[in-house]
Amino acid sequence: MQQGEAQATLLPAASASRRHRINLATLPKWLFVIPMVVQWFWLALCHRSLTLPSAINPTITAGGMVGEGKLEYFATMGPLARAATAPFTAIVNDGPAGLPAARTALAAAGLAFPLIAKPDVGWCGFGVRLLRDESDLADYLRRFPLGQRIVLQQFLTQEGEGGLFYVRHPNEPTGRVTALLLRHYPRVVGDGVRSIAALAAGDPRLQRLGRDGLSEPCCDVTRVPTAGEIVRIATIGSTRVGGLYEEATHRITPAMSAAIDAIARDMKDFHLGRFDLRYDSLAALAQGEGFSLIEVNGAGSEAVQAWDPKYSLRQGYGIVFAKQRLIFRLGAVMRQRGHRPIGPRGLIRLHRRQQALIRRYPPSN
Repeated sequence: MQQGEAQATLLPAASASRRHRINLATLPKWLFVIPMVVQWFWLALCHRSLTLPSAINPTITAGGMVGEGKLEYFATMGPLARAATAPFTAIVNDGPAGLPAARTALAAAGLAFPLIAKPDVGWCGFGVRLLRDESDLADYLRRFPLGQRIVLQQFLTQEGEGGLFYVRHPNEPTGRVTALLLRHYPRVVGDGVRSIAALAAGDPRLQRLGRDGLSEPCCDVTRVPTAGEIVRIATIGSTRVGGLYEEATHRITPAMSAAIDAIARDMKDFHLGRFDLRYDSLAALAQGEGFSLIEVNGAGSEAVQAWDPKYSLRQGYGIVFAKQRLIFRLGAVMRQRGHRPIGPRGLIRLHRRQQALIRRYPPSN
């Protein structure tokens, strides 16, 4: 990636006034969730249901809280929503038969390398890999759990990536985009002297890549980039691998919101979630154009804009708490309309299965 390429891939410049030393992104996961769990139990007590938000999107497993498949969202799409989605196909990893089946599926879908491979049941980019050729695909199949479904999607050259949080009240005909997040990929800037590995080692945020044992760089880290050369070191932009989240809700426009609302209303009984997409430019996205969906997440979508380092710990939790209050309110409306939430035991089973699968996926790159 060269210096003149899309500005959206560059990390915003840090400043003491904008970046808080302690924020949600710096907290250990176990510590971060404690206040969320406390509020969740309080809301459950008020609404007389521990799993009420699972009723929000009734055509999706657990409303998209946990354990659902990416293909479930695609299956609810009508022609308009499907046309806005990056081309994809899916296979089940059947061991020795996996590669021939993948070739057949790719040919039928008109897909060509490079591709993005991702688990159907996944979270936070675990198991997502860039496949440059068939040898990468064969390696992915060898390392992927047998009997589990894989989504193969066309790799998009659009450099901008964002997440748009969408809400439609069940009693209203239209919905709107309420938050916009821009993802900035982990990257280093070459100095002509140090290797990619050495450059990354000097950045505490980039040191997260590989630390969990479930991620690795997508490039040759021994290479020495030329001075000023920008090198993306991970395919995904999650904070767990050193990506940076930038809250950009002020950039939402009526045209952008209307475009996402039209897609959401072309999905059966979809009321709340996050649309992850790649876009050509922020100017085009503002016009509701020049973007492709890569996946959809439901009621379990984290209010990831709260991870922007510009927010203090208190501000970040304020955003997260507001989101949890919202999903309980909408779940209550859906319950009044006859949709029953999943039981606590069922939700726990889904969570355990998802976590067990994540530990078996190939590392993301």
